[in-house]
Amino acid sequence: MKKVVLASLLAVAGAVPLASLAYSQQPASGGIQMSQEEYAAYNKANTATTAADKAAAFEAYLKQYPNSAVKEDVLNQILFADSQVGDETAILSAADRLLAIDPNNIRALVFEIYYKRPEADKLTDPAAKQAALDKVAAYAQQGLNATKPKDVSDADFAKEKAGGDPIFESAIADDDLAKKDNAGAITVLKKEIDANADSTTKPSQTLQDVYVLAQAYYTSTPPDYLNCAWYATRAAAFAPAAYKTTIEPLATYCYKKYHGSADGYAAMQTAVQTNLDPPAGFTVTPAPKPEDLVAQLVASTPDLATLALGDKETALQYGKPADAQKVFDSVKGKSVEFPNVTVVSATDSQLVLQVSDDAVASKTPDFTVNLKEPLKTIPQPGDKITVDGTYDSYTASPLMITMTDGSVVTKKPAAKPAPVHHPVHH
Repeated sequence: MKKVVLASLLAVAGAVPLASLAYSQQPASGGIQMSQEEYAAYNKANTATTAADKAAAFEAYLKQYPNSAVKEDVLNQILFADSQVGDETAILSAADRLLAIDPNNIRALVFEIYYKRPEADKLTDPAAKQAALDKVAAYAQQGLNATKPKDVSDADFAKEKAGGDPIFESAIADDDLAKKDNAGAITVLKKEIDANADSTTKPSQTLQDVYVLAQAYYTSTPPDYLNCAWYATRAAAFAPAAYKTTIEPLATYCYKKYHGSADGYAAMQTAVQTNLDPPAGFTVTPAPKPEDLVAQLVASTPDLATLALGDKETALQYGKPADAQKVFDSVKGKSVEFPNVTVVSATDSQLVLQVSDDAVASKTPDFTVNLKEPLKTIPQPGDKITVDGTYDSYTASPLMITMTDGSVVTKKPAAKPAPVHHPVHH
């Protein structure tokens, strides 16, 4: 009988994109008794000189000895050898078999996620994509919950977890974002990033997820433009040149949306160089809110009725209720004529129109005119007409101003010139 020393194969996840998983080996305590024939088959595989030969020899060994006492260790070695060869099908086969006997094997879980997450992201059917991402997230949660095997040292397990956890947390965040659970994604991404701050200054899974964190803030409801700007700027600062052109537009867009312009952005670019998160005392002045701009407009205009139509509509749509009502009260009950407006829809008793320049540009109706007399000829959508009516009421969202006593103003035919009479000379 021969005694076999087992190897503990520990995965260390590399930078993104992951090319392979590296392993360290250390002898485990104790040994396994084998027959001479089994030991010879095992030793032949264990001493193979190439990764492909080792994987093939260990596969042959397991086929001959499917219930081997060292089956888990052999599957670990097959997984390592297949990862060196780069055969995805073989890697996933080994990972699946390993997880069947060790559901919390971090190495196998990392490979499942590494190959299956991109495939899930490629799916176009929403239900199928979500189901695939949920499965990837389940692998990731198994990895985060994994406990230390009894034959692995604390230091080696900590190293293994340090390599796997960023991959697990990133996969869970991807699943959360697909479900539009931005808060959940932000929580798990922040945990990953805070635990791996050193990795955010070099190409890595964590640096990539700094950019994903910025996107999660941007797509939140409502968007968090300041945090979007900060983390996108941090990602752009340390990303390889080829990726900066993808990241920088989001960074500057969010900054401008929050601040109102690009003024002062250089200060943020400097601050992210030495700070993972916004430091104490770092501030960016937010742009005035639309309601504040309306309040300034109302306070500075003596006669609100003289405001341009576009300004009136902005006040009605975005102003505080009191300010909006002041603007509408300045015109309520007054009659006005609008020339050359665009018909959106019409009946013999009502017209829905695009009147302001903004409404025409956005192809959004902004006026409803209730007619005092039925129309004999109903205009068609897209027609240009002149109407008059009396301001009656409005709704702010969506903006719609209603007029009463309306009518379509018909163009008067041009007067014919009076005939010229020439005197007759006798």
